[in-house]
Amino acid sequence: MSTTLSRTVSMSRKDLGLREKDEELSVQSKKNTVLVSHGRPPWYGLDGTRINDAFVIGVAGGSASGKTHVARQIVKNLGFIPTVIILSQDSFYKRLDEEQSKLAHANQFDFDHPSAIDMPMFAACLADLKACKQSNIPIYSFAQHQRLEETQYLYGAAIIIAEGIMALQDPQLRELYDLKVFVQCDSDLMLARRISRDVEQRGRDVSGILEQYLRYVKPSFDNFVRPSAAYADIIVPGISNSVAIDLICTHVRQKLQERSNAFRPQMAIPKSHLLSQNPIPIEQLGLNILPSTRQTEGIFTILRDRDASHQDFIFFIDRLSTTLVEYALQFLPYLPHTVTTPVGAETEGKKVTCRYVCGVSIQRSGCVLERGFRRVINDVPMGTLLIQSNETNAEPLLLHAKLPLYIRLRHVAKETYVFLLDAQIGTGAAAFMSIRILLDHGVPQDHIVFVCFLVARKGGINILRKAFPHVKIVCGSVDNEMREGRLDGREGRKVWVMYPGMGQIGDRYYL
Repeated sequence: MSTTLSRTVSMSRKDLGLREKDEELSVQSKKNTVLVSHGRPPWYGLDGTRINDAFVIGVAGGSASGKTHVARQIVKNLGFIPTVIILSQDSFYKRLDEEQSKLAHANQFDFDHPSAIDMPMFAACLADLKACKQSNIPIYSFAQHQRLEETQYLYGAAIIIAEGIMALQDPQLRELYDLKVFVQCDSDLMLARRISRDVEQRGRDVSGILEQYLRYVKPSFDNFVRPSAAYADIIVPGISNSVAIDLICTHVRQKLQERSNAFRPQMAIPKSHLLSQNPIPIEQLGLNILPSTRQTEGIFTILRDRDASHQDFIFFIDRLSTTLVEYALQFLPYLPHTVTTPVGAETEGKKVTCRYVCGVSIQRSGCVLERGFRRVINDVPMGTLLIQSNETNAEPLLLHAKLPLYIRLRHVAKETYVFLLDAQIGTGAAAFMSIRILLDHGVPQDHIVFVCFLVARKGGINILRKAFPHVKIVCGSVDNEMREGRLDGREGRKVWVMYPGMGQIGDRYYL
């Protein structure tokens, strides 16, 4: 079964029109940056829909006025902040044909006119990031004067800083900004900076730089860039701008505070369940529970035993995860298929019809299921999500997302079936965020199969099922309670523990 499934769904990168190498490419332009600080807090409500967009700052100014420096100073001065993306307009130069490329290498192509920039693409990518979706940003090579075939994947920002000379010139872009900034700098200083930058970083000669500046850069600044300062909310000097940056950071912190979403307290333990004498029946939770047999009961007995040896725990966890994934395969699409047996007889069977399948584990306890997953579905892409609780308020935070290529490309994601792996669903906060991430990438809700060992009946499962009714949840067993406790003793942070549970499954497995 597993070999046939793997052969059916494992598509090559060539099938997707991609290169073998999946790492981020090292090119001269590295302005598009994801700066991870303290993670991305929830951007959605209990119904599963988005309630907060990313906060977008537009930073415009003349060439070499210090826009990128201002953007990075804002990030530095914000202090305790969630994930930030700095998005450069330079990535969105239009692709040049052969004749235009020759003019560019001869410093005779006007890169400073608004027509040189693909504004609709810039606005579309920024709109996706603002709406908490993924985007694949073009990569531009200044040495080749050309947009490359490769793209850079960006996702998960709570703050986006879009910077470029025309960042305030286009009305589509201005509509997306929550704060508009113009960096004002002396023209002589901008020219000196441009010469230094283009010689050192872009391999240009001084005469070519000066010719291009006088012919294109200066007229464009006078005609398009400087007039766009009228749209700015704040003017920032190109040097000695610490006071202005402090004002911007104070404003951004205030806006982020206004957008904060106290998600975990509502998700943690539905009080009606704790107080009710008649909790929701298991059959109404919409779970797909592994059929109970003497074998599975025996496996769970060993796994729940705190005195079980480490070797036994690993062996039976791998065995149970294999059984769970095999059970979960029923939620892939199948069609009748006729084959001929070795003796020449035709027989009817079933064949998996989906093109793309991948797995995503929620670190670190979700990684415990990976060995069983690969035993059943061999040679398919695997990804990981790192979601941890904020130490101060216990809110879930997205700290890292390394998703398979099938999910990162939206046109492929809508055809992809994803097995989401985690050890258990207790409060449901991590499960909720993980599902929301997949939906943001375009994976259909009914293409997500969540596989776990345990589900807490009185935890967040009821809210999770109401928010995402079409997600298939496959579990080995259902525990009845969640109990309040303290992490690391009496003075530790309050946590909810599944009871009777299996303890900290990741810690026990990777001990």
